[in-house]
Amino acid sequence: MSARIHLLAVGAFTVGSSGYIVSGVLPAVSRELDVSTATAGQLVTVFAIAYAIASPLLATATGRWERRTLLVAALGLTALGNLLAALAPNYALLLVARVVSALGAAVFTPVATNVATVLSPPDHRGRAVATVFGGLTFALIIGVPAGSLLGDPIGYRGVFALVAGVSALAAAATWIGMPRVAAPPHVPIRARLAAAADPRAQLVLGMTVAGCLAAFAVFTFIAPLLAATAGVSGTTLSVLLLVYGLGGAVGNTLSGRLTDRFGSRRPLLVVFTAFTVVLATLPLTATTVVGAGIALFAWGLVTWSVNPPIQNWLIELSPSDSGLLLSVNASAVYLGVGLSGLFGGFVIGTAGILALAPIAAIVGALGLVLLLLAARASRRAEVVAPLEPVAA
Repeated sequence: MSARIHLLAVGAFTVGSSGYIVSGVLPAVSRELDVSTATAGQLVTVFAIAYAIASPLLATATGRWERRTLLVAALGLTALGNLLAALAPNYALLLVARVVSALGAAVFTPVATNVATVLSPPDHRGRAVATVFGGLTFALIIGVPAGSLLGDPIGYRGVFALVAGVSALAAAATWIGMPRVAAPPHVPIRARLAAAADPRAQLVLGMTVAGCLAAFAVFTFIAPLLAATAGVSGTTLSVLLLVYGLGGAVGNTLSGRLTDRFGSRRPLLVVFTAFTVVLATLPLTATTVVGAGIALFAWGLVTWSVNPPIQNWLIELSPSDSGLLLSVNASAVYLGVGLSGLFGGFVIGTAGILALAPIAAIVGALGLVLLLLAARASRRAEVVAPLEPVAA
């Protein structure tokens, strides 16, 4: 894989850390700004909502920008947002800073994914997408524990300042190490909206929402769930979360290779089926530390196997200008993440913590249904398309 693709993964790690690391510093934010933990948790929600709304809008507004310049600008905006978070004197301005950081991430991730496919041969496109998303996976593995570890010795302001510095370095490295990549040919807004209105694209985007909603509804409450099933907490819980992250890294890499070999649909069929089974059986398999470790590794593997084939499928649906669909998919990810806390809290409040994973599995099964519908719609389109020139 090209070093340039790995450089894009470094940028993805940076913007991913900007989003994830706040979960690890919530206690420090709550303590230093004298707000409740629940109030501090809204920093995650604000980031997710801003990302979801801004990504397709910014993709359209920056459609004619040269890609390297746009990547550097996005990383610069991420650095600025985290610097503002480090300097914010109160909670209100910290919320504003999180919105600024989200804008940078909302631009970077879909553009980096698209550039990775441009710089790679077609038969390596899945691996290129997986490499970029590998940066996000490692941000999850490292970001939350690092935020928690550094929150006490350097404070949450120091953590945000550190992320700002890393973001600035990533921007400089991208400017130096990446070639200039021309913007795709201008596509009128009507054509862009038509791509997003394609029923196949909507079904694929629905799969993203369903998968993220199901996965993060459980992951958000994984600590009380594992305490109820296996009686784990503290260091053991941290080790299990690391095992989950390692499973995610393996799944992301493997999924990219399988996508290059088999296309998008067959890997997704296997992944969504396994994803549903793992969630449905989690209260039964995670009753011991060893069982929980195996279950979390499998769960991380299938969860993070979803991204490469979905991204590849969207690129296939709009090969001339996939930027809008990729940005809408990024919004779909954060829409699912943003709704997951509300969904998980509702399930726990009404059915109890042990019912959360099986009910989330039903949402995962909905993603499987959407996959089958999208595959059928794509097969019909492939049959009709060759007839169009003859009919004309």
